[in-house]
Amino acid sequence: MKKLNELIPCDYDTMISGVQIDSREVKPGDLFVAVNGFNVKHSEYIGDAIEKGAAAVITDIDYKSDIPIVKVKDVNGCLNQICINFYDYKNSITMIGITGTDGKTTTAIILSQLLKYNRNIAYMGTNGIEYKDLHIKTENTTPTNEKLYQYLSELEKKDCSHLVMEVSSEALLHQRVKDFEFKYAIYTTITEDHLNIHKTIENYIQSKFSLVTLVKDDGAIIVNRDDETCKLLLTKKYKNLYTYGKDENSDFKIDSIKEYSDYTTFNIITKDEIYHIKSPYLGEYNVYNLTAAFVVCYLEKVDLKQLISNIEKLEPVKGRTEVLDFGQEYKLILDYAHTLNGIKSIVESFKDKYKRTILLTGAAGGREKEKRAKIGKYILNNADLVIFTMDDPRYENVDDIIDQMIGTEQKDNYIRIIDRKEAINYALKIAQKGDLVLILGKGRDSYMAIEDRRVDYCDYDVIKKYFDEN
Repeated sequence: MKKLNELIPCDYDTMISGVQIDSREVKPGDLFVAVNGFNVKHSEYIGDAIEKGAAAVITDIDYKSDIPIVKVKDVNGCLNQICINFYDYKNSITMIGITGTDGKTTTAIILSQLLKYNRNIAYMGTNGIEYKDLHIKTENTTPTNEKLYQYLSELEKKDCSHLVMEVSSEALLHQRVKDFEFKYAIYTTITEDHLNIHKTIENYIQSKFSLVTLVKDDGAIIVNRDDETCKLLLTKKYKNLYTYGKDENSDFKIDSIKEYSDYTTFNIITKDEIYHIKSPYLGEYNVYNLTAAFVVCYLEKVDLKQLISNIEKLEPVKGRTEVLDFGQEYKLILDYAHTLNGIKSIVESFKDKYKRTILLTGAAGGREKEKRAKIGKYILNNADLVIFTMDDPRYENVDDIIDQMIGTEQKDNYIRIIDRKEAINYALKIAQKGDLVLILGKGRDSYMAIEDRRVDYCDYDVIKKYFDEN
């Protein structure tokens, strides 16, 4: 616990037991910081926070109450320092930030696996927080400010030396990481996404590119040279910028990719060496993810012979090109892919290797509608059978979402099964020997977003139950 005047200059010495920006999460003794969001002013919920037992409030409006109310000019601007003061975060952790439309989670988890042999490294991202015996589920890819500092403080106390963090465009837009210095910033791919938040693709790219401004002077920027948008970073002169990709001018050139049924081989060529890699991951896009992780290990001066050996021992990334084997005679892959680029990457990597491609997907409600018809057009023209179903519909009607995905395509190679459990069971039931079944969109998510509720749900659990019962 801390006194309020230890967190922010004021005349109150009220004891504070926690920091919250969401009134619904306030507990007795907490400090409620009424930040201004893009769609809501949290000052509207000061009364709710007080009713829940808030000990004090920070706000930018006049508000009368029996508890301490500290009025500031920039409530959002003071939030990070309040969190730093409350959680005693010493900024001792070496930060590795990964951003991009697709590939963040896989690259981050690969890197955390490879560095665990000689670094006390933690992972923070879509799959939660992982560090030794610490496992925390999180709601956001990059946690909100008050939770972010709470988690970092906990990691610091557990002697975490390095953190590989997925940095979302929304986190950059909302300046959740603005007070950090990153030793490395990795760019995977940048294609259209989250326009419901950023409004334009230009705004989205600008948010992504802002990560480079947070890199330390002695740090490094690592860029996918084959990605057309990421290449725009090369037009400016950044200190210590390294590129990877198939492009001949890449600092870490990808070459000689060969894909097999359960592994992939390729070379990484630098100015003075060729490194022969054998990866347990499938798909060319995972070659890029692995190469990005390799670059950080290279710059961290990890023993490269040992690194290459450790790459062969990498564990599967749950929900990302996760090949599921329940003894069935067809290939079954579970993946989080939900953008056009992500779906294209996985379909192009696998579709020609199997007799028939059965693809199950949907589109999230409350997100940009513009991409739905583009995704629908692509999958209807590149899969033998498409099963349209629900995917976090929120307040939208699932049939309406599916109609938008089908758009003007005059195809009959699809069915719609609204209930996702029923849809998955149908896909598994009709699949035959030699087929490829792609369950896309949610990966290992543990919930289905329906209206304002998060209902317990997981694709993997549905798939496992089907095979347990059949």
